Amino acid sequence: MKNFDVIVIGGGHAGVEAALAAARLNKRTLMLCQDFGTVANMPCNPSIGGTAKGHLVKEIDALGGQMGIAADAALLQVKTLNSAKGPAVFSLRGQEDKARYHDIMLDVVTHTDNLTALDGEAVEIVAKDGRVVGVVADDGTEYSAKTVVLATGVYLNSTIITGDSVVESGPSGFASARKLTRSLLKLGVPMRRFKTGTPARIYRDSIDFDRMQIQLGDDSDRFSFMSPRATFKEEPCWLTYTNERTHEVILKNLERSPLYNGTIQGVGPRYCPSIETKVVRFKDKERHQIFIEPEGQDSEEMYVQGMSTSLPADVQEEMYRTVEGLENCRFAKYGYAIEYDCLDPLCLYPSLECKAVKGLYSAGQMNGSSGYEEAAAQGLIAGINAARAIDGKPPVILGRDRAYIGVLIDDLVTKGTNEPYRMMTARAEHRIMLRQDNADMRLTELGYDIGLATADRYGRLRFKKAEMEKIFAVKDKPADKDAVRGLFEGLGEPAPQKSPTIGELCRRPSVTARDIAPLLGFKIDDEALKAAVIELKYEGYLKKEMSAVNEQKRLEGKLIPEDFDYGAIKALRIEAMQKLSEIRPLNLGQASRISGVSPADIAVLIVALQKNKG
Repeated sequence: MKNFDVIVIGGGHAGVEAALAAARLNKRTLMLCQDFGTVANMPCNPSIGGTAKGHLVKEIDALGGQMGIAADAALLQVKTLNSAKGPAVFSLRGQEDKARYHDIMLDVVTHTDNLTALDGEAVEIVAKDGRVVGVVADDGTEYSAKTVVLATGVYLNSTIITGDSVVESGPSGFASARKLTRSLLKLGVPMRRFKTGTPARIYRDSIDFDRMQIQLGDDSDRFSFMSPRATFKEEPCWLTYTNERTHEVILKNLERSPLYNGTIQGVGPRYCPSIETKVVRFKDKERHQIFIEPEGQDSEEMYVQGMSTSLPADVQEEMYRTVEGLENCRFAKYGYAIEYDCLDPLCLYPSLECKAVKGLYSAGQMNGSSGYEEAAAQGLIAGINAARAIDGKPPVILGRDRAYIGVLIDDLVTKGTNEPYRMMTARAEHRIMLRQDNADMRLTELGYDIGLATADRYGRLRFKKAEMEKIFAVKDKPADKDAVRGLFEGLGEPAPQKSPTIGELCRRPSVTARDIAPLLGFKIDDEALKAAVIELKYEGYLKKEMSAVNEQKRLEGKLIPEDFDYGAIKALRIEAMQKLSEIRPLNLGQASRISGVSPADIAVLIVALQKNKG
């Protein structure tokens, strides 16, 4: 039991997806985690999805990953964010029962063939001749492996900080991993220190919900393309706000804040700042939104979304009790900041393999990202590629035009990050093509070819495609005049003089799939109908987008030799030469996206590559 094909270090969201992917690809896999309680743990917000993150979950699911299925099974509430905007930015968000989510994932992990889950801390990566050969656990046992995936989350040299209290610990009271960083540095893996944080948890029965605004879900789809639309007992969330008194408490205690008195050295997330940072940074803002969210169906703890803090406990009590509805709140857990070690993702190939050590892959917050969804997406790809490398197969690298997962990984390994990276729709230049509704159309066939997506999943995709083709076949057919007149009367709009085609109706902003269904003259699957209508609505934009994609692919096809000497190109600017030498892009497309490399530098590089080929 000490010889494995793949070893995954860590059992969080990245570790679980990596281990399941490798095992399902018939590799004997060991998932080594410090405590089974850490498996798919949600130490911060009790939710899955959100803006752009919902896209990632849909893509993970389409490829054959587990997160979407587990999220659907543990739902407390679900809604579509950005529903007033275009379908390209619709983002599913689910409030989750965090204990149930953990239990579901732990059950899957412990009942998956080829997968051994072991409670233990990895203290050393063993490598010979520049290639990983195994892992040493804290009890001295050495486990051999052909590939290894780092998925350590925020546990490396982690410290929990609340006011003056600095404790060596991981999140949720789990132990910190104190030795692995030293081993990685010896192997030439560049490390850095980041910080994140979490708000307090307060008891449900101490909250005055009558003074808050109720926030309910909607009738949104599920995360997984395989999940039935099963009912669940919905739990409401609640909206309240900070106020002038809240801000006064924070400002008068800034010298006691670890963020402002020098206690915290790590770099925190810009897009999910603490309440202290929000009050200091946005001085003219009179209030900030606070969402009160349930942690579970049977849990008495409520999560105070928007009030992440590392202020001392006594200040937290004073501060929280200034918020309307929280005047008498009782604390189950105080908020805290956590500092941890992670690597510089510029040291990774797009496959997520470390450049310094062959066979060593890395995923999740270890790579400088934030969020459960970003972690799971990277874990899935790292697990796939760790398994494929053993078989001598090329790595799976998703393009920026094919998946948000591709955008995420390319941003990390090509541009790097100086703060915990968060996925956003604005980061995807081809987001019209990368919608939630078509994640299965984009990725399920690939997942099936890899060996992760099941035959049942692939069969559902083929059925959906066939149903969509029925709609595309009648898109140029004029719709019935009387039906069109009735439709526009219902919309409160004047009917067009000439009867429009089905395709023309689909392109109207106010017309939905539900409006189109009666005009078809035949029954159609609801999911396929929605997807087809969106495709037709964006048809003109998609054609334009494809021309930009084809130009980028032309650059992606121009490969750069691994040992290419950038220092020999005299016309290249010094900054560009340094960045190219450090990152060593695989092709001109990747080179063009490196920060500090200009279009003029790419033109010089093209000429140099042509000379080199000659």
